[in-house]
Amino acid sequence: MTSTFAVTWDYRCPFARNAHEHLLTGLAAGADWQVRYLPFSLGQAHVEEGQPSVWEKPEQDSGILALQVGVVVRDEFPERFPAVHRALFAARHDAGLHLEDRALLERVLTDHDLPADAVFARIDDGAALQEVRAEHERFVASHNVWGVPTFIADDQAVFVRLMNRAPLGSDPAPSIRAVERVVDLLTGWTDLNEFKHTSIPR
Repeated sequence: MTSTFAVTWDYRCPFARNAHEHLLTGLAAGADWQVRYLPFSLGQAHVEEGQPSVWEKPEQDSGILALQVGVVVRDEFPERFPAVHRALFAARHDAGLHLEDRALLERVLTDHDLPADAVFARIDDGAALQEVRAEHERFVASHNVWGVPTFIADDQAVFVRLMNRAPLGSDPAPSIRAVERVVDLLTGWTDLNEFKHTSIPR
């Protein structure tokens, strides 16, 4: 039976990277999931009261440009989204590069045979930012989302930190197990509100 759920992301978060690597790895191996990828701006979530929003001053936020790139690729080039999504996380967390660097983002797009000019046309005309804002605000309002990665199914939402990664080429079995455990807890055991280890094994 197909599992249908959504997961938020911001490319700056290492735990979002972990969760989305598991999603991408599982889906590539044929996992029976219908996943909706939801942009969430960590910058907007941390705007102090009285300060301009990320929507008003996107140039002041280091992650919003990459988030817009991801949304345009998701919506207009969906067959390329998994590879670009993984590459943008890798640019930040594996290579330590700056996601506000337009030239870097254009290079990632070009490396994946995407028209960078067409993607950035949707950003430059404001359409991509409008979509990021609409989705961010919709799920803040409907599910009280405050971070990434948040898994959402029906009226349930849970913030999750998966500790292990699933780089390209990983065995998909652990990824499928991890995601399906999360979704099962999310939808099948709603009594569980918080379960957090007091320390991280090294």
